Amino acid sequence: MVMEAALVGVATGALKPVLGKLGTLLGEEYRRFKGVRKEIKSLTHELAAMEAFLLKMSEVEDPDAQDKVWMNEVRELSYDMEDAIDDFMQSVDDEDEKPDGFIEKIKNSLGKLGKLNFRRRSGRDIQDLKKQIIEVGDRNARYRTGVAVSNSKNATVDPRALAIFEHASKLVGIDEPKAEIIELLTQEDGRTSAEEPLKVVSIVGSGGTGKTTLAYQVYQDLKGKFDCSAFLSVSRNPDMIHIMRTIHSQVSHQEYSKTEAANVQQVIINISNFLADKRYFVVVDDIWDFDTWDIIKCAFPTTSYSNRIITTTRLNNVAHSCCSTFSGHIYYIRPLDMVHSRQLFHRRLFKPDENCPSYLQEVSEQILKKCHGLPLAIVAISGLLANTRREENMWNQVKDSIGRALERNPSIEGMMKILSLSYFDLPPYLKTCLLYLSIYLEDSTIGKEGLIKRWIAEGFIHREGRYTTYELGEMCFNELLNRGLIQPVETNEYDKVESCRVHDTILDFIISKSIEENFVTLLGDPVLTIKNQSKVVRRLCLQGAKEGNSTVLTTGFVLSHVRSLIVVRGAVEIPSLAEFRHLRVLDLSDQSLKEQHLENIVKLFQLRYLNLESTIISKLPEQIGRLGFLQMLDLSDTCVEELPTSIINLGKLSHLLVDNYVKFPDGIAKMQALETLEDVRVSIQPFDFLWGLGQLKNLRNLQLDLRFEVDSDTEDTYVAEEECNKAIFSSLCKLGTQNLRSLTIYGGSSLLQEPLCLPTLVKLITRSSAIPQVPTWVSSLINLQLLRLTVKGIKKSDLCILGALPALLILHLEEVTRSNEKIRISGEVGFQCLRIFIYDAHYKPVDLMFGAGSMPKLEKLVLKSLYEVEADSLDFGIENLPSLTTVKCEVLGSDGIVGAVKTAMKRAANTHPNRPTIVT
Repeated sequence: MVMEAALVGVATGALKPVLGKLGTLLGEEYRRFKGVRKEIKSLTHELAAMEAFLLKMSEVEDPDAQDKVWMNEVRELSYDMEDAIDDFMQSVDDEDEKPDGFIEKIKNSLGKLGKLNFRRRSGRDIQDLKKQIIEVGDRNARYRTGVAVSNSKNATVDPRALAIFEHASKLVGIDEPKAEIIELLTQEDGRTSAEEPLKVVSIVGSGGTGKTTLAYQVYQDLKGKFDCSAFLSVSRNPDMIHIMRTIHSQVSHQEYSKTEAANVQQVIINISNFLADKRYFVVVDDIWDFDTWDIIKCAFPTTSYSNRIITTTRLNNVAHSCCSTFSGHIYYIRPLDMVHSRQLFHRRLFKPDENCPSYLQEVSEQILKKCHGLPLAIVAISGLLANTRREENMWNQVKDSIGRALERNPSIEGMMKILSLSYFDLPPYLKTCLLYLSIYLEDSTIGKEGLIKRWIAEGFIHREGRYTTYELGEMCFNELLNRGLIQPVETNEYDKVESCRVHDTILDFIISKSIEENFVTLLGDPVLTIKNQSKVVRRLCLQGAKEGNSTVLTTGFVLSHVRSLIVVRGAVEIPSLAEFRHLRVLDLSDQSLKEQHLENIVKLFQLRYLNLESTIISKLPEQIGRLGFLQMLDLSDTCVEELPTSIINLGKLSHLLVDNYVKFPDGIAKMQALETLEDVRVSIQPFDFLWGLGQLKNLRNLQLDLRFEVDSDTEDTYVAEEECNKAIFSSLCKLGTQNLRSLTIYGGSSLLQEPLCLPTLVKLITRSSAIPQVPTWVSSLINLQLLRLTVKGIKKSDLCILGALPALLILHLEEVTRSNEKIRISGEVGFQCLRIFIYDAHYKPVDLMFGAGSMPKLEKLVLKSLYEVEADSLDFGIENLPSLTTVKCEVLGSDGIVGAVKTAMKRAANTHPNRPTIVT
């Protein structure tokens, strides 16, 4: 059965999916149920009117109590109706039953009991359902009108939004406070460094004042002067053993997994022993209570060696506690002055060469005065205005909507008012995506890819036009970023945002909204006591207990209609999956799972998303193929070595992530919905898989490991490799003429020299595979935007091939063999669209020269070399790159050599019209 994709939302609940499924019941497949068709049509019209009303009401910031009650009733009813319809459709598909059960479940969702005889009473039952809905509507004065909202959509990250979080040299108002804290940490008190005690600086300020940003910039400046360092966030409900293990991992440069210990005390001993004879610098961010600090401080030996600690907190008494034990200073963070506030505000709203229009200057100043120099408030309000027309009356409406809250209490009420204003300005789909972030712990780093796939599985995003659901999800992510409601954390080497964080003040806001709307139920330790929290759970997030506990109580909650079960942090007793038969999203990543925890998983017929990443699961249930709606399966970093045969029956599976030691069964060609397949080692796969791969017409993202482990130079080994390469070559060429957009290959240098046909590729990344020269087939990649290649020795002919690629934006070129001549890039070579160029010379000097007219649009240049360079050899001709804004130079050498390189690069940058930022 093919169901049209539908959108679930915080405003309308599951009404849209219900409407879609009722439409399906009117289709040919269900024509035999004639008695109820007329009533289903009437019911559909009534529900559609309700959906429209709910959408309008969702834009009203403070609806009256009657409206709130009615809206909640309709949303809750919609979820129950969808569950009932799903159960009915499942029973028809499985057993060709009559719809008695469906009608009964619909009745149960309305609180009516009793078994029904469909043949005699189905029409009357549908009428009862319609009557129930009309009665709910009548109580709310029959669909009053509401307020409309703008519906903007940004497909890409706005560079003005990212500028707020850029390199320290571009941060607003950071220089003076940073210098003051560095002075507090480094000032001498008359004693020798061998006598100087541990020194602490505690930064104090309310939420949104920039404490973490300031501490991080000081950390980045000073950490290189110490033997070891660590930066970690504590947050309101700390998991102490995780925090202490994080400190141990960072100061000792060990993997987190190798810091395991029986208890907190043992980790403290391990840290203290390691630091006993070392100079260390540690930042402990966001401390909320004395007890937490009293535990953490025990790990830091009070020996000599001029050790330093920065803490940040919102609370004065906690700051005094941090400083009382050691030689300490309290630093009260100041709000931004008007000059810096204006600079931050304008950076988000206007281009670098653009001034604020004169007719908006007065209202801009009035808005900024209300923000009282709070960076988070300025970022949030400017994000809202970026999506508002540049008209004085529109900006005045925003200013007036803030009200007097900021004047009364700028740090709490005013901030919440600004966030409320920003929230209600969002279109419905973005409200839903934002509130979903309430499932993440405070200070969590949230991976973009996993978040988007969850949004899709939850039904928040549906396919529209030429974009895939993932691409639309990426647009939603980018728009939240552009509006300042999430902050970028990690960007990859190609400047693409890969993860985000929610500021704790924003998180407090969206948690309260989420619980108010019964969108997410949060259970954990400490138990969240929130007024009027519904006992009927739709999405359940178990936020794992602290050390010493192992249970999160779910008693008293109705779990039979839970759509999502997400477990975060450790020490959680996972309930039996038999309780969650309507589950759509199941995330058990990073949990101590055993096979018995998955016993009932094949009964979760509505399951869309299953994440078992970083668990010790070694085997999937044999009947996993019964999960006919499953779209996303993540088995990364598990002990699974072989997939069950039935997995090929997952006809809707779009994303499959495995480790490169996992073996597939025959029949991969049946999995026609696959869009993402990572990370497959071809040498262990059956030939049926290698040939069948080419038949996956919807595959867009593929990651292959083409490396062969050769135990001996036997002829059989070479024959096997040759046969594998032949099959993979054939499959790749088929995929390359269909939908393949992204290809990552490990190894396979011999295959890369074959005449591959991949014209649809947008991204090609090769690793561990040095090739003699750039293959001629690369010139056919007319849609390629990102290319990473390792070439033994780069020649002019290679540059001509690469320079002629018409869409190339990012080039990452590695050269592993020392050449005798400088690589000269001239205007004749091409590279007319290139924005980022990364050149990695490995163990040889960087021999590059940019001629006049070369790479006219290049904005970022990254140069890497493990060869100890001379500063006077760093003349690359960067003055010939007219659009250059950033130069990053990673070289091997002593502090003196690195310093000389930095000086030489700055000298070259100072002669460039753009004064590009130099990063070393």
